[in-house]
Amino acid sequence: MSDVTQILSRIETGDPSAAEQLLPLVYEELRKLATARLALEASGQSLQPTLLVHEAYVRLVDVDVRPHWNSRGHFFGAAAEAMRRLLVEHARRKRSQKHGGKMQRVELDAIHPQIPTRDDELIALDEALSRLDEKWPEKAKVVKLRYFAGFTIPEAAEALGISQATAERYWSFCKTWLLTELKNNS
Repeated sequence: MSDVTQILSRIETGDPSAAEQLLPLVYEELRKLATARLALEASGQSLQPTLLVHEAYVRLVDVDVRPHWNSRGHFFGAAAEAMRRLLVEHARRKRSQKHGGKMQRVELDAIHPQIPTRDDELIALDEALSRLDEKWPEKAKVVKLRYFAGFTIPEAAEALGISQATAERYWSFCKTWLLTELKNNS
């Protein structure tokens, strides 16, 4: 059993010092996930990888809720889900009327017809992913790991405890289903 898995087990049992020992072991991997995810965001993104990692980590090791992780892969899957939720919350907050609504910063020499913003695309993807998760939760997990955590098909398969062929089928199905959903709801 790896150090990370042992510490995760200690967190589950309520050991208060375990969370402090876990962060140094997983920080670099979480930061890589956050950096990769934020690279897909529109320019001018105010959320930084360090903040995303820290916010996600706080949610993961919340002392009021005892988490249950079966493995290292399960932990990183939970981290990907936490980052996804933070990004969606951030996008919704930016879009809200209090924070400028649908107003966008536009360079005067670059005025083009209105196109959806990256925030709108992220929110639409989140809504479609939620519908997918309601119908096929196991398949939706593959999408979350691939899109939000940057896992490869083999890594996602290992994290979920399914075969690589099954993960590839799920990924193929979900891409098609999500594309159809996004086109139908745009």
